[in-house]
Amino acid sequence: MSKYLAKIGLEMHCEVSETNSKVFSSAKNEYSQIPNSNIRPYDMAFPGVLPVVNKEAVKMALKISMVTNCSQPEYMYFERKNYYYPDMPKNYQITQETKPIPVGIYGHVEYECNGEEKSVRINNFHLEEDAASLDHLFDTSTIDYNRAAVPLMELVTEPDFHSADEAVAFLEHMRRVYQYLDISEADSKKGHLRCDVNVSIMDADKDENDSKNWGTKVEMKNVNSFGGVRDAINYEIKRQSHLKDNGEYDKVVQETRRWDEESGTTISMRSKVDAVDYKYFVEPNIPKFKLSKEWLDEIRESIPMLAYDRKKKYMNEYGLSEYDSNILVKERPISDYFEKTVEIGCDVKQAANWINGMILSYLNTNEISIKDFSMTEEDLKELIDLIESKTISSKQGKDVFYKCLEDKKSPKQVVKDEGMMQITDSSEIESVIDEVIEENLTQAKTYDPTNPRILDFFVGQVMKKTRGKANPAMSREMLAKKLEELVK
Repeated sequence: MSKYLAKIGLEMHCEVSETNSKVFSSAKNEYSQIPNSNIRPYDMAFPGVLPVVNKEAVKMALKISMVTNCSQPEYMYFERKNYYYPDMPKNYQITQETKPIPVGIYGHVEYECNGEEKSVRINNFHLEEDAASLDHLFDTSTIDYNRAAVPLMELVTEPDFHSADEAVAFLEHMRRVYQYLDISEADSKKGHLRCDVNVSIMDADKDENDSKNWGTKVEMKNVNSFGGVRDAINYEIKRQSHLKDNGEYDKVVQETRRWDEESGTTISMRSKVDAVDYKYFVEPNIPKFKLSKEWLDEIRESIPMLAYDRKKKYMNEYGLSEYDSNILVKERPISDYFEKTVEIGCDVKQAANWINGMILSYLNTNEISIKDFSMTEEDLKELIDLIESKTISSKQGKDVFYKCLEDKKSPKQVVKDEGMMQITDSSEIESVIDEVIEENLTQAKTYDPTNPRILDFFVGQVMKKTRGKANPAMSREMLAKKLEELVK
């Protein structure tokens, strides 16, 4: 057991990717455009232009506020956060603080970490505009204003995490929430997710509920991947612990550091100033507006079943294992594919097996998403039905699967074109069995019911003669009966 206990808080930023326009600008909210092509005068902070609130972005923010069990305000305010960076041409950011109340405040989220139920308190949740993208190329810096005014949601937790595993499990949980609510792709590779991490440590034998026992809080800014969050937290805990062990804890100062992926270390950027230094004040160009109870109720009713609830449904109603359920709900498009397959009448267990096995393997191997997968839910049901009706064998089913994807044909069409229809006519199978026994009479006379190898040999011969089309179960049963009669 470690001598020290870590205390970790997160500030999770998620870009909203599913609105048509930006949060205060009419420019299209689209990712990966030509630099500085997707902009309007507001994004560039031209004189005389005013922000206009995107109602859909507010609605999406309220959904997150509700599912994180936060309290929603009666009136919505926006504020100016003044700071002077080149990626913010107005020299301020339109955002929200706790006074007045932002989109949500004082909530909690239940999540799983290593099979255990965990809970984290949410301090606040707010909606703001993203800054432009500042890129450094050798001795030159460039600014892409495409990102300016993109809707950005920030979720601020209390410091309730005690390990990197807990922090990452929470981030993965929230990523699924954003996806299931159709708010964001939540793809860190596309820059949708960023995270600020706050870490401090204390002696493990002291009372963690007494704030006096906690050490100095250090912030790590803009960690862009979950793997980076894990590594940054573990490194920072190790760094602070080492200094404390060596009587140098006074070197741990309140500051902002950055995670350096290359060196695997955190590097000091600047001293940490208090938020009051940002000089927040109410945004004068956006009047406060009332959130009606009717609209809030409408939003609440529109919230779909999320990953956690779908998992419980798959386990309790469908009888699937926790392992299978976890895989199915990890990505909403996969879960939606499974849901539709079951909805049209496919066997639940078979659908789960095929999706978690063959389909996910194919997607990973070919590095594509389920959205680009050519086999429809109806095709999958058709394939499973062909196997269950013994029209084709399970082994043939795998061949049909790949042939469907290769030729862009339905399973039934592939089976027909390839002549893969299984022989289930007992008289036809019996005729082949008689031929095989006659050709291998010596081996047949050595048949022993306690020795399956001889029976396996004959089943193999029947399958060879029928080019794999004979129903294996029928062939085995009929062969066993005939061989038993022969050796009596």
